[in-house]
Amino acid sequence: MGRNLQAGGTRDRLLAAAAQVFASKGFRRATVREIVAAAGVNLNAVNYHFRDKQGLYHAVLEAGHKNVQEDDDLAVARDPGADPQARLHAFVMALLTRALSAEHRPHQARIMMLEMAEPTGALDVVVERHIRPRFELLVEIIAGIIPGPPDRQTLALCAESVVGQCVHLVHARPILSRILPFLTYSRADIERLAGHVTRFSLSALRNMCANGGGAA
Repeated sequence: MGRNLQAGGTRDRLLAAAAQVFASKGFRRATVREIVAAAGVNLNAVNYHFRDKQGLYHAVLEAGHKNVQEDDDLAVARDPGADPQARLHAFVMALLTRALSAEHRPHQARIMMLEMAEPTGALDVVVERHIRPRFELLVEIIAGIIPGPPDRQTLALCAESVVGQCVHLVHARPILSRILPFLTYSRADIERLAGHVTRFSLSALRNMCANGGGAA
């Protein structure tokens, strides 16, 4: 029993330390030695728990996305019986909260940004296991807002437009903090941003409805 707890603690320390190092340097420049030093564990612990640096990197990415999948903040978005507008707001709020709130693993957004800049084999796994299912959920939500239904490509492009607003708010944060100094990224600010993205998106989607729903 004690041995299992100790093993679990070592694994958790490695994941936490690796998240910090990978967020700072990316996969290629990070070294196993600096990760184990930050975790305060033996070099062999990486081999024991993750086989190698790549296995550890995959585990860090998996841990962050798995937590999103298990969170209750997507419950309304996943409910097919809920109002589509409420589902859209819940989806946007969950996305922005995970990416912008200091309480929610701040290293994950940075790691994913570095991964997109220099993709490794981990990107394919993360997309198929975690990102694609959430994207399909957003497509389903939008299909409930635009009557018709419109064709699959239109729905996918609409979903990408919603996500694009959120991604910009995350990755352009250093710029936005300078041109929009009123944003402090507090919980109230995140709620305000989620409300704005939702209203802006609904307005665009309703305009598409009024114009037939398809591409111009």
